[in-house]
Amino acid sequence: MNENFLKNIHSTHFIGVGGIGVSAVARLMLLRGVIVSGSDRDHSIITEKLESEGVKIFIGHDSKHVPDSCDLVVYSPAVANDNPELVIARERGVQTLSYPEVLGMISRGMRTIAVAGTHGKTTTTAMVAGVLVGAHKNPTVIVGSLLRSGTNFIAGSSDIFIVEACEYKRSFLQLSPEILVITNIDNDHLDYYGSIEGVQKAFAEFVEKVPANGVIVCDPNDALVAMAIKKAVAKIVDYTKETLTKELAVPGEHNKKNAKAALAVARIIGVDGAESCTLLAEFQGTWRRMEYKGKMDKGALVYDDYAHHPTEIKATLQGFRAEYPDARIRVIFQPHLYSRTKLLLDDFAQSFTDADEVIVAPIYAAREENDPTISAEILAQRIVDEQKVPELRVCAMLDFETIEKYLRKTETANDVVVTMGAGDVFKVGESVLVYKEGI
Repeated sequence: MNENFLKNIHSTHFIGVGGIGVSAVARLMLLRGVIVSGSDRDHSIITEKLESEGVKIFIGHDSKHVPDSCDLVVYSPAVANDNPELVIARERGVQTLSYPEVLGMISRGMRTIAVAGTHGKTTTTAMVAGVLVGAHKNPTVIVGSLLRSGTNFIAGSSDIFIVEACEYKRSFLQLSPEILVITNIDNDHLDYYGSIEGVQKAFAEFVEKVPANGVIVCDPNDALVAMAIKKAVAKIVDYTKETLTKELAVPGEHNKKNAKAALAVARIIGVDGAESCTLLAEFQGTWRRMEYKGKMDKGALVYDDYAHHPTEIKATLQGFRAEYPDARIRVIFQPHLYSRTKLLLDDFAQSFTDADEVIVAPIYAAREENDPTISAEILAQRIVDEQKVPELRVCAMLDFETIEKYLRKTETANDVVVTMGAGDVFKVGESVLVYKEGI
C-alpha cells in the first residue's frame, strides 16, 4: 500500500459513506487509527454497522458535517459537485479525492488483483477473496457487497490487494493491476458510454494498464472481450479451461463461470487446484446475490438479488429455476435508472422467461431526474407484448405497501419470492417475512 498517502491523514470525512465501496475505505481508515466521519441521505444497514464500529454518521448533507480538523474528504462518484460538504471542503483547501482515486492510491505498490466485468464481478471478487484468505495468502480485500462475515473489507498482512473494479465513468482506470479479471463485457452504463463500443474502449484502456509481466484472466473467445484485449501486452489466461472438481453451494451456470475465473487467479497466485476447489465449494455467496432471507407465513421462500441488467436478470432466474424447478417463482423487479430502463427496454422485456409472475415496482431514480417517457407501467406492458411464456403473469404496482399486501394475500407454500434490483426493493421481501434467516 502507498503508505505515504496515509501517513499524514489523521481525520477523514466520507460523503456517501453508506455506499458499498466507500464504506470499505472508511473501514480501512478506521483500522489505521484515523478519525472517521461520514454522511449519507438515509440510514442503512451499512451506516448502522459503521456507527457501531466508531464512525460518526450524519444523515443528510450539510457543510457543518465536515470536521474542522479534517485532512481528507472522500466522496462517492454519485455525489454532485454542488454537494455542500464537498463545496466547503474545497473552499477550505482540504484534500478531496473520489472513491476511485483513493482505490488507486491503495493499489499502488501492491500486487493488485482487479476484478472487472459488467456482470459477476462482485461474486468473483468474493470468491477470489475466499480462496486466498482460506489458503492463508492474507490479502487485503475491498468488495462491492457484504461478505457472509458481514463486512466488505478484509485487512490483510501481505502485499496482495483484491478489489472489485467498477467500469462506471471509467473508475477502474485509477487502479494498477498485476492481475486483471474480466468476467464479461455487456451494454451497461450506456447513459455514460453511449454504445457497447464505448464500453469496450474503456475496458481496452484498462487492459493496456496491465504490464507485460502481469496476467489477464478472461474468456478470449467472447467476441465482446476479444475486441478489448487486442492490444494486451500481458499474458492471457482463459478461465473457461479451468475444471471445477467439486459442486458449488451457489446455483447457476453464471456462478460456475465466476468460480472458474477465481480458480484461474488462485492458480496464478500459487494455490493448489484441489484446495481452491474445496474452498470454492464452501463459498456461500454475498449480500444481495441470490440471498436467502427467510419465509413468509405459509412457507413461501423469500430471496433477494441485486440483478438490475437484463443479462443478470436472465442468468439469476435461470439459477432459481434450476434450483426450484417446480416452484412458482414470483419476481418483484425494481428498475434502476430511467435511462437504463429506456435504453434496454426490449432486453428487459425478454429477461423474465424463467419466472411465473413479474411485479414491476416504480423505477428507482438514484442520480437521475424524473423522465415521464418511461415508467414501471410501460415496462410491464412491454414484457406482456414480448412474452415468450403465455402463462407468465405481469403487472405494475404503484408502491411497496401495495406489493406487500398482494404478496401476503396470494401466498402459497410453493412460492419462491425474489425481490430484484439495485435500489431498495429488498425492503419488500423483509417486510413480508415471519421467519428470518439466522434468527
